[in-house]
Amino acid sequence: MSSKQTSPTVFQGDLPKIGIRPTIDGRLGGVRESLEEQTMNLAQRVAELISSNVRYPNGQSVEVVIADSCIGGVAEATACDDQFRKQNVAVSLTVTPCWCYGSETMDMDPLRPKAVFGFNGTERPGAVYLAAVLAGHTQKGIPAFGIYGRDVQNAGDAKMPADVQAKILDFARCGLAVALMRGKAYLSMGGTSMGIAGSMVDFTFWEKWLGMRVEDIDMSEFIGRMNKGQYDQAEYEKALAWVKESCPEGDDYNGDSGKRSREQLDSEWSDCVKMALIARDLMVGNPKLAEMGLKEQSHGHQAIASGFQGQRQWTDHFPNGDFMEAILNTSFDWNGKRAPYIVATENDALNAATMLFGHLLTNTGQVFADLRTYWSPEAVASACDGYKLEGAGADGLLHLINSGPATLDGTGEQTDSDGKPTMKPFWEITDQEVDKCLKATTWHPSITEYFPGGGMSTRYRTRGGMPATMTRINLVAGLGPAIQIAEGFTVELPDSAHDILDQRTNPTWPTTWFAPTLTGKGAFTSTYDVMNRWGANHCVMTAGHVGHLFITLASILRIPVYMHNVAEDRVFRPSAWNAFGTDNAESADFRACENFGPLYGRV
Repeated sequence: MSSKQTSPTVFQGDLPKIGIRPTIDGRLGGVRESLEEQTMNLAQRVAELISSNVRYPNGQSVEVVIADSCIGGVAEATACDDQFRKQNVAVSLTVTPCWCYGSETMDMDPLRPKAVFGFNGTERPGAVYLAAVLAGHTQKGIPAFGIYGRDVQNAGDAKMPADVQAKILDFARCGLAVALMRGKAYLSMGGTSMGIAGSMVDFTFWEKWLGMRVEDIDMSEFIGRMNKGQYDQAEYEKALAWVKESCPEGDDYNGDSGKRSREQLDSEWSDCVKMALIARDLMVGNPKLAEMGLKEQSHGHQAIASGFQGQRQWTDHFPNGDFMEAILNTSFDWNGKRAPYIVATENDALNAATMLFGHLLTNTGQVFADLRTYWSPEAVASACDGYKLEGAGADGLLHLINSGPATLDGTGEQTDSDGKPTMKPFWEITDQEVDKCLKATTWHPSITEYFPGGGMSTRYRTRGGMPATMTRINLVAGLGPAIQIAEGFTVELPDSAHDILDQRTNPTWPTTWFAPTLTGKGAFTSTYDVMNRWGANHCVMTAGHVGHLFITLASILRIPVYMHNVAEDRVFRPSAWNAFGTDNAESADFRACENFGPLYGRV
């Protein structure tokens, strides 16, 4: 099965690379000579670890560049920096088994995420160099991550301890996510939906914290392209045929006055498919349009995330964006398996950024949802004839539900090596899993009172037992962005209970029952507390317990985390954070982020 994406994508060409800096004691006359082979071998082992385990969103293995020579002083450090700039190295990892001259050998690029791995061996003072160079990074205001194995190894030991491997890979994934965002765009399609203040597009956030630009278009661009036929007609026919075969319609929950004719529904399906094609083309471009004489339209906006306003200026008159958002956020369509295109409903740019984080960290689809309701055990029992919540959901459930932008991967019909439900990168998804996701999803005529212009809404129920992480970025006046993280599990209710609760909301939308893991402290004292302290109406659900990756990524960008349930031993931040306090890591995180400022704040 091919792991390379063939659908249009901005992730192509010369993608950012990860650079390995083998650093050495520069003293010639016996010291350096005795370390050259060991140091370069260490660099090669680290490079192999990263290239074997980390992939770009298009499925290709990440490219790793090793400096042409060991770095023993400023001349070689400068040569390495020149090499890295020429080869588009955007993340650096310094490795060493020995003492080195810190200020002469360190990576001084303030925008390049960086880490230092000091081999834990007693023959040479690698730990001493690690501490010295990290102190230099802290003093100069260029934070770096420190990686140091728990157990002492022999000088010739080629094994990579599990704790070292985990930190190297976590840093590589997070650093690469930062590099992939830089220079790309968020495409704002429309304005603010229904006065949702938390969804407003803040240019400063995207520019100063993420290194991205905001591209702004009016939704009239969709009508213009639809009316003028500015989309690939052959692909439209292919997509429509696939929809008729693979996207079964479910019940129409409208009353008699709100029901639309078969002819009208067919017309809405046609428009929904066109909207999906056009949104994708607007984001990433399409060379087919150039062949049609539409060279300007073919370029796209180099967008790795987008948002569609929809309500109400669009949805009062035209089919809603539910199909467009759902299918683009999914890891497959009429062209086969491919990376999701991140699209937020209601143009919620902050949720789009959160989805983008989750996607770049895991290469998987993301569930966009309302944090709709907290169902206490007592309320569930009252509504469902005494049904008792058990297991992960014993303290109550969070109902995650929204009309359009939840990936179809969120059905949970993909499975991991243990047969448990999950969401996987597109290159790991089987054809059988694609079929299962599609069969678990029905498409319903939208509720007319919500969407007078029509459209089709998705419905599915996420399988239970999936480890998952719920996240959200919020903007706070005077502070800037801050992120919330809640690891937990999806929960599967019996049909009798699910149907009763689902009918209390909107049965045409996808539902995920989520139970956060409780710690007995702060916001995680109870499930109710998680709901009560959530900072916005929307959230994102990512497969897996990956809260630690969000924390590491946030620290690189200088976004503080003000609510999380990730165990302390899994939290990995730059060593400079220790200088802001070690007793209360959450408070120290705020002080460190404020002190260093957004990653691109000086640009």
